[in-house]
Amino acid sequence: MKLLVTGGAGFIGSAVVRQAVAAGHGVVNVDCLTYAACLDNVASVAQNPLYTFEKVDIRDGDGLARVFDRHRPDAVMHLAAESHVDRSIDGPGAFIDTNVTGTYTLLQAARGWWQSQGRPESFRFHHISTDEVYGSLGATGKFTETTPYDPRSPYSASKAASDHLVRAWHETYGLPVVLTNCSNNYGPYHFPEKLIPVVILNALAGRSIPIYGQGQNVRDWLY
Repeated sequence: MKLLVTGGAGFIGSAVVRQAVAAGHGVVNVDCLTYAACLDNVASVAQNPLYTFEKVDIRDGDGLARVFDRHRPDAVMHLAAESHVDRSIDGPGAFIDTNVTGTYTLLQAARGWWQSQGRPESFRFHHISTDEVYGSLGATGKFTETTPYDPRSPYSASKAASDHLVRAWHETYGLPVVLTNCSNNYGPYHFPEKLIPVVILNALAGRSIPIYGQGQNVRDWLY
């Protein structure tokens, strides 16, 4: 299988790239290399013939069209996103631009490719989103796929909007999609502005550890 992975030089995207190549799949890593991306994250597969890197911004429709035509992917795994909540509060525009406009542009490129190939049923557009679109949860209860959206930050609002776009492209154009809303992630190559690295690095340096609100927030973590 040939996978087109957006954001494949980021934390989660690079983990997907490494595992996909190890499983024997061809991977096209599409990343514009923002501050949070690093090709060192995929250095272990960089020389593998199954792996290809394309420096393309997901907001660049013409660039994406060339990538689809050149590599002919069987599926898209869309992980490229602005994802830091605090940054979204200080500068929401970048989150709307990348997460909403970028997802729209990628959907259009994927739809064009899919239709040009006769609308194969096996094609998939996998949109990786966040559980933050569901808002805040109290001390009890849980989120499910049917929980109403209730985003509480510019970041989660931008991801909620992108989720709705993906569903709309499925309902309107028939594009085969999969949408997942994962919880917090941690692991190798985690960017240091995120909570787990911040806590560890601050503790090692003897600096104070940030506490958000009253420190009562509960998070699920995926490795």
